[in-house]
Order: sequence, then structure tokens, then C-alpha cells
Amino acid sequence: MIATDGRRALAAVAIALASALFFTLTYVLNRASANDGGHWAWTAALRYLITLPLLLPLMPWQGGTAPVWRAIRAHPWAWLRCGAIGFVAFYLLLAYAAGSGPSWLVAGSFQFTVIAGMLCAPLIYRDARRRVPRAALGIGAMIFAGVLLLQFGHADGALDRSGWIALACVLGAAVMYPLGNRLLLLHLERSGEHLNATQRVFGMTLASQPLWILVAAFAWHEAGIPSAAQAWLAAGVALSAGVIATILFFQATGMVRDNPAALGAAEAMQAAELLFATVLGVAFLHEAWPRGVAVWGAVLVVLGIVAFALLVARRSAGSLPRTRALRTDRGA
Repeated sequence: MIATDGRRALAAVAIALASALFFTLTYVLNRASANDGGHWAWTAALRYLITLPLLLPLMPWQGGTAPVWRAIRAHPWAWLRCGAIGFVAFYLLLAYAAGSGPSWLVAGSFQFTVIAGMLCAPLIYRDARRRVPRAALGIGAMIFAGVLLLQFGHADGALDRSGWIALACVLGAAVMYPLGNRLLLLHLERSGEHLNATQRVFGMTLASQPLWILVAAFAWHEAGIPSAAQAWLAAGVALSAGVIATILFFQATGMVRDNPAALGAAEAMQAAELLFATVLGVAFLHEAWPRGVAVWGAVLVVLGIVAFALLVARRSAGSLPRTRALRTDRGA
């Protein structure tokens, strides 16, 4: 039995590592689109316009679309709000930041999202969940320090106006993503509606479509019709991050949902996104390797993610309900 659990944990970590690779393609492909002159608004809109039809074939095996339709019809404004925050604002900011620097810079800075959801807790909860543990604050400070070192290292110690704007965009995206997801979970908790992770992703994608159409209209006005290359790159992001990576990540965390240590290890594989983004960016986009204080920033970000995973495992150990109640912010 112990050997079986060990093999399951190792398999979950391997699957989570694979999901990190597919999540990483978001930063690399968005950077490639920016390098080719693709408008950031098209980069954002195309991803979610393409993700919706890609999700449809999966829904019969994920609880179906009917419960999602009923939930949206019952509370359309709640879904629109969550989609606007967790998908539209998040990805517009991330797509805009893609033109600010190499893939590893955006990927590393976005890892602040690991702790951002917990830091948002006092703003959205009215029960015991609103308290942020001191240890989590310390880890958040470590990751944020790493992000600053990444940015200052890339800018040779001095960020100009565009650099500060890019940093603000990435950090804003890192907050919007878990905030929208947690607001939806809180809404479903209050309404008594039960939807699995894939249904929530599909619902937020569907509910945000009117906003994405408006973004596409803005992009068309600003830059005309997107090139075929930009459309293919956006489709690659939709398939890799929106479908494959999400399914792999939920598979990994689901396999070890009752094993806090293994669950923490699987979630810590997010740190590999920074490493993957560096290697892929250098290999395919001819980006420069991080150097100087940027390297130390990357180390701090990775250590912070691992420390947060250990904290999650320790706080969940010995409590099956708390382990099962654990929510990841990669669900959208």
C-alpha cells in the first residue's frame, strides 16, 4: 500500500511538471506574438475566443454544459463580474506585459499569483478564511522580493517608466487571476450550486465572451485583422494552457488530494515554469539568459513557491476535510 501511494505521488508530481511546461507556453508564445508585432489586445481576445470551442468537446465527460447554463442564467451578473476580473482583466494585463521583456521575466513575476489569492482573502471573506497567516505573509514577501530582483536585474538596476508599467501589469494580472476564481467559488458556495473545476473554467470562458468580443472590436480598430501567425500562436496558448495544462494540473492534484505532502509537492511544480520559460525563450526566441541579481530573484521566487507548498502541506496534514477543501488558484 505504501509503495502504491509512493508511485501515485511520483506520478502526480510528474504530471504536474508536465502541466507546468504547457502553462509556460503562454509566456513564450505571447512573447513570440509581441516580437512579430501582434497587437496585445488581439493576443488576449483570440486566446479566449478560441478556448471556448476547444472546451466544448470535453464537457460531456466533465458534468456537461447544462448545469453551467443554469448557473449563468440564474446569476448572470455574478458570472460576468468573475469573468471580467479573473479572465478579461487578468489576461489583458498579461498580454500587454508580454512586450516588456523576455519570457522568463514575465513568467517569474507572474509567480506572485501563488500567494496573491491568500493575500486577497481579507477583502472577500467574512469568516475565518479572511485571516492571513504570518508565515504566508513572510513567503509572500520573499516571492515579491524575488520579483523585484528579476525586474531590476533585467533593467540593470534601474526601471524606467515602461518598466514600472510592465511590472504593475504583471502583478495586477497575478492578483486578478486568483481573485476572480475565488470570487466565483464564494458565489457558488452562497448559491449552493455545485460545479467542478472544468465546468467553472467553461462557465467563466462563456460568460466573458461578450467582453472578449468588445476587446476584439477594439483590437480590430487599432490594428486591423490579426495575422495568421498571431492567430495560430493564440490557438497554441488556448490549447496548451487553456485545455491541456489545466486538465493535467487537475489530474495531478486530484490523484493526491488526500496526501498533503504530495499535494504540496505537485503544486510546487509551478516553480518549474520559470525554468521552462528561460530555456524555451533562449532556445526559440534567442532571448538572453538571466544574469546578475535577476538570477538571485529567480532563486527567491522558486524557494518561495516551494516554501508555500510546504506550508500548505503542513497546515493540511492530519485533517482530511481541510485537505479536500484546499483550492488551487490555477483552476481558471
